[in-house]
Amino acid sequence: MRRPRIVIITGPTASGKSRLAHILARETGGEIINADSLQVFRGMDIGTAKPSQEERAEVPYHLLDIRNPDEPFDAFSFREEAMKVIGDLHRRGIPVLVVGGTGLYLRVLERGLFPAPRADGRLREVWKKEAESKGPHVLWERLKAVDPTAAVRIHPNDIFRIIRALEVWELTGRPMTAWQRWGQETTAELETLWIGLALERMDLYRRINRRTEEMMAQGFLEEVRGLLERGYGPDLKPMQSLGYRHLVEVIQKGRPLAEAVEEIKRDTRRYAKRQMTWLKKEEKIRWFSPEEFDRIRREMNKFYL
Repeated sequence: MRRPRIVIITGPTASGKSRLAHILARETGGEIINADSLQVFRGMDIGTAKPSQEERAEVPYHLLDIRNPDEPFDAFSFREEAMKVIGDLHRRGIPVLVVGGTGLYLRVLERGLFPAPRADGRLREVWKKEAESKGPHVLWERLKAVDPTAAVRIHPNDIFRIIRALEVWELTGRPMTAWQRWGQETTAELETLWIGLALERMDLYRRINRRTEEMMAQGFLEEVRGLLERGYGPDLKPMQSLGYRHLVEVIQKGRPLAEAVEEIKRDTRRYAKRQMTWLKKEEKIRWFSPEEFDRIRREMNKFYL
């Protein structure tokens, strides 16, 4: 029996991948699986550029709003949930489009997961307290000693990824990067067509700036305020993500809104640059500009022949 075929549409934030996927799914009768690590959370709509209710009425979307912000969700959870949907759609002959810019999710979907351990709450709490008392750089230096490759890839202030890498080392005796190499050697369970959207840098930056302004006009600040009022504290990982952490400071610390908005734009531009660095390592991606819609449609049609 032929393996399930999926079209993966990716690119940096604000590149237009969501719009492209929506049009293609509408034209082909396909359905969309979300591969954005924040769109899985309920109540985080504006700041994640989640599809509107009107769009969801036109095209079926999966893996949106499936967790509360205080519930865990990781690459293991994503692959498990996504493979269920892919299997069901494949059996019914429905085209599958996977859309998002979370590179790790896309990678584990195609290549499988490295058999590293699940989270250990006890260890994580110990390291979290140490980071709070001594600073995250202490943990980063420890990571540098046991897994220098991971330390190069992880920012010294990215406490979540530092702790995860230390956790894998502690529980398995092998560095995270060794397990990730194992994952790249697994046999793919899927047939994939990777479509990437790329723009000139300044064009992308203009899009990011414009979208940030649009999010603010749509009520991004009120969205963050509502999440805090419902008890989702600033220590939660989703609440420390791009945009949300900046606006938490406006609400709780009185930071000037205009200053926070400018920093959101700047940090989003930096994030887009990191996304492209990650995605360029995926040799299977066929890169297009957002205007090359007809070429992309032809590639997709050939893939499904």
